[in-house]
Amino acid sequence: MMGKQADQPAFLYDFALDRHVPADHMLRSVDRFVELDEMRAKLAPFYSHTGRPSIDPELLIRMLLVGYCYGIRSERRLCEEVHLNLAYRWFCRLGLEGAVPDHSTFSKNRHGRFRESDLFRHLFEAVVRRAIKEGLVGGEGFAVDASLIAADANKQRSVEGTADTNWPELAKTRRSVQEYLDTLDSAAWGTASEVTPKFIAKSDPAAQWTGAHKGHAFFAYSTNYLIDLKASIILDVEPTRAIRQAEVGASKTMIDRVEARFGLYPERLAADSAYGSGETLNWLVHEKGIEPHIPVFDRSQRDDDTFSRSDFTYDHEGDVYFCPAGKMLTTKGTLVNDGTTILYRASKYDCRACPLKPRCCPKEPVRKVPRSIHEGARDMARDIAKTDAYVESRRERKKVEMLFAHLKRILRMGRLRLRGPCGARDEFTLAAIVQNLRKLAKLIPMPKAAMAI
Repeated sequence: MMGKQADQPAFLYDFALDRHVPADHMLRSVDRFVELDEMRAKLAPFYSHTGRPSIDPELLIRMLLVGYCYGIRSERRLCEEVHLNLAYRWFCRLGLEGAVPDHSTFSKNRHGRFRESDLFRHLFEAVVRRAIKEGLVGGEGFAVDASLIAADANKQRSVEGTADTNWPELAKTRRSVQEYLDTLDSAAWGTASEVTPKFIAKSDPAAQWTGAHKGHAFFAYSTNYLIDLKASIILDVEPTRAIRQAEVGASKTMIDRVEARFGLYPERLAADSAYGSGETLNWLVHEKGIEPHIPVFDRSQRDDDTFSRSDFTYDHEGDVYFCPAGKMLTTKGTLVNDGTTILYRASKYDCRACPLKPRCCPKEPVRKVPRSIHEGARDMARDIAKTDAYVESRRERKKVEMLFAHLKRILRMGRLRLRGPCGARDEFTLAAIVQNLRKLAKLIPMPKAAMAI
């Protein structure tokens, strides 16, 4: 006999939401590490003591965490998903009948209380402290890198960088333009480079026009990660313009901040050659005492079959160079290139009669060898590059690149939804929080009692 489902509603239900969320569900594992106890104390000064009660900020934060965990980029869609999904309701403490707030509530709080209180930064640091407490942070080896994220800006609505644009007038109606004007004197934004951008987006002028991916150019921001190599925990995150100078500056900011906030001081730092300039290596070696496991950024190698700088031998005691013919190059301490390079010169008498002159300085009367004032740190980095520890660091450095791949493919952050430096900071920080939470959930097993339930 064919059965037919009864359509008669029941008067009483024996329904517990907790029983319908699987024990191995990711949100159960993540929930153990979401600590929002201090959040209310941080937000309390930004709420009035009178008036109608607001929507619980903890609910908004938990909903945002759900959205970033599952790559739900639209806040309209996030509200719909939380309304329908039992696991999302359980994580957000809504129960079966709790009302889901309107999507506009997120914008009002983000542009107001959340940014004024720097709430996302506090949440991020709370998760990092939990990771340290759980023993997932070694503190010995760090890695740093940056990745481009497309901005919410259109080339068709941009202007040339040299165009005369009334930005203060646009700032009256566009929050992203006002943020752009506020960051013109910041080392991570306006003053990171003196080069005038080719194009500037009127909707998001802080976004950088870049062709770094060797394909079609686009407007982008850079998200910078500083990670601990033990378990790939993100120790700090910083948004910048999508240019190398800003990214290198962000690495220094993050290293100093991690030391100040968590007392972590690494023995070594792994990075790619973009961080291998003499100034950066000198800062790591002599100011921070960190071993740079970084390829040296060096353009001294020649490709015209003449002698390169590496063919000359430097004598540290005498502060002189010796050429391949054994002649001495000395210096008077003359500084060039804005005071960053010392020139060493051979004598005309030695060069004029030298049989190797056609391979040394065929178009010049004497050979000159430039030496960076930071060459000591560069030499140390070259020596480290010959060790087995350097090979291991190069392999471990790929962990930060894997985090960027996870960010774009799993969390679906290939393009920003929010505009302006503050919008980029909010999105990058929330994504880093979720990546750390997922890492904690993966590496620390659920208690057996919880699994039994």
